[in-house]
Amino acid sequence: MKNAPQKAAQKPHLNTVLTKPAKSSSKLRDKFNSKRDLAPERVGEILKRLAATYPNAECALHHRNAWELLVATILSAQCTDVRVNMVTPELFRQFPTPKAMSEASQPALEELIRSTGFYRNKAKSILGAAKKITHDFGEKVPRTLAELTTVPGAARKTANVVLGVAYGLAEGIVVDTHVLRISHRLHLTQATEPKQVEQDLIKIIPKNHWIAYSHEVIHHGRQICIARKPKCAACTLETVCTSGDKTWSSD
Repeated sequence: MKNAPQKAAQKPHLNTVLTKPAKSSSKLRDKFNSKRDLAPERVGEILKRLAATYPNAECALHHRNAWELLVATILSAQCTDVRVNMVTPELFRQFPTPKAMSEASQPALEELIRSTGFYRNKAKSILGAAKKITHDFGEKVPRTLAELTTVPGAARKTANVVLGVAYGLAEGIVVDTHVLRISHRLHLTQATEPKQVEQDLIKIIPKNHWIAYSHEVIHHGRQICIARKPKCAACTLETVCTSGDKTWSSD
């Protein structure tokens, strides 16, 4: 009895190739190596590629001045920028200045910002910020980290956003969930707490890149290096990334 003819092996579909798991190479299994991972040449290459990929990266929160940016940033906690941008036009129409908002009732603010989530705490924060800036800073948002972090709702990350975006002042690096995740994947830090991540990044990233780095990495995190299944096949940093959770590898 003759054996049945075997079917010719089929080539994998292109989409299958692009989405296949990363090769289990020694490179991908590498752990943090400070001499290699934090080398100025490697860090410089990462910054160069980010700048080339996101040349017009900027803050996604709509604002016309430092005060509006401060409020918008406070509202953006646990909320999308898109939602915040839907809420702030009416909020600032009714309360356009710190003084005007300082005279608002908390229930009125809560109603306007309800859809951003955690609206009671956020209303309390922006009302407190309005009063602090009106009474202690002459309605001007402070231009130093030390002063700005005394304002209710303005923790270090929020203060860095306002100083960097509104004033162009680099007193620190904004570390949000995208910056933390991607900096960790790139082995630029081993820390898991935002404050320590910021300190690690400050040591290796030139100060003139502090503001841009955050904007570029946030865009990268939203578009390519997403949390669960990063799009490594489309990533411009893939060849300098040794993350263990890559979904595709070129080598």
